[in-house]
This record gives sequence, C-alpha cells and structure tokens, in this order.
Amino acid sequence: MTITILLFAGLAERANAREVQLTLSEGATVSDLLQAVEKEYPALSALLGSCFVSINHEYAAKNQVISADDEIALLPPVSGGEEDPRFAITEEPISADKLVRLVSNPHAGAILTFVGTVREFTHGQRTVYLSYEAYAPMAVEKMKQVAAEIEERWPGAQVAMHHRIGNLAVEEIAVVCAVATAHRNESFEAGRYAIERLKQIVPIWKKEMWEDGSEWKGHQQGPWNPLAMPEGKVE
Repeated sequence: MTITILLFAGLAERANAREVQLTLSEGATVSDLLQAVEKEYPALSALLGSCFVSINHEYAAKNQVISADDEIALLPPVSGGEEDPRFAITEEPISADKLVRLVSNPHAGAILTFVGTVREFTHGQRTVYLSYEAYAPMAVEKMKQVAAEIEERWPGAQVAMHHRIGNLAVEEIAVVCAVATAHRNESFEAGRYAIERLKQIVPIWKKEMWEDGSEWKGHQQGPWNPLAMPEGKVE
C-alpha cells in the first residue's frame, strides 16, 4: 500500500517538501513506517528519534497498525528538542546560499562563508573520493559550542555550520561555515576561527581513498580550551 506522510517545521525543511510517500506492506506498523522513512529519506534520520507519529489526528504507538486510508503525520517536538537548522550533519548536498540565509540579519554588514571541497591531489597522491563519518549527536553539540565561543569573542556574531557525511567525489562540498558580523574584519577572524575549531573538536572523520591505498583522519586535538591560549589564537 502507498501512504502519504505529512511533514512539519524542521522535518519539512530537511525534506524540502510538506509531504512524502512510502510503499509499505499490508499490516505494517508505525515502527515499520519509521524504519522506511529513515531508509528512503536519510535527511530526516537525525530527527526521527525525537519525533512523534500521528494517525488520524491522534498520537500513535509504535505497534499501531497502519491502514492505507489513514491520515499520517510525522511531528517534530513542539519545543526544546528540535534541531537548530544552523548546525547539521547530513548525507545531503550542502548549500552555501542556505547557510548565508541562516545567519543573515539586519545588524550584519559582512557574511563570510568557508566552503571546504574534496581536492584531487594531496601531497602528490591522487584522491579517488573521500568517505566521511561522524558521531552526529555529539558533532552537532560541538558545533553549537564553537558558535558559543565565537559569539563570546565577537559579540553579535551569527554562526552556521553544516558538514556532509558519506562518500564524496572530487569537487563536492564537504563542509560550509558561515559567519555574519557587523564588520568585515570580524567576519574574517571569526570565520577562520570557526573552521579551525571545527577541525579540532568536532568528531568527524574522513577516509582518504587514494589510487594506491586509504587512510582514516579525524579531528586534530580534542577538547582543549582555546581561551587559555595566548591572545586566544587558534594555531
């Protein structure tokens, strides 16, 4: 049977649609539906653990059986639990324009974006593709920590960070950081801080897939305190 699922708030934004369709077997349950959503729409997977399912305007238990004519909705938490759209680990392509929109505000006179892409050659070795993996819940929290550090150092700064995981081909975008500040000098400084700090504490690993081998690489230094460094500089 084919069912339509209504989406709201952050779920609709991630899916770029207000409804999606799935094909399920007769007798499928809410639990089966959630597994199918995770498989067919991986952009939604990070939110599914905190979402609710409603059937015909009532909250549904995971063992409730679904009928073809049911009105089904996937509901993010009403408050407190929904992901901040400024920070994301995703399997979907990343848009720098989207991050610019997330940080743009009337007080900003400068928005700096850093876009990290997959390069073909590293120290003379040819990269076929990169494979990224992340501990997603912790990675998002560490992105928020980096943003808080930036907002403390450059008051009024607005920050967004998205990092892609999975297999990425040469020239594909792996990470975007966007920083909006009142003046351009602050945006350059805060933008550099954002990407360097992300590389240091956010638990993301990449596997370099070369023509003649491969190697895993991860975040660089762990949970050091940048405020303890001379002049607060990132090295």
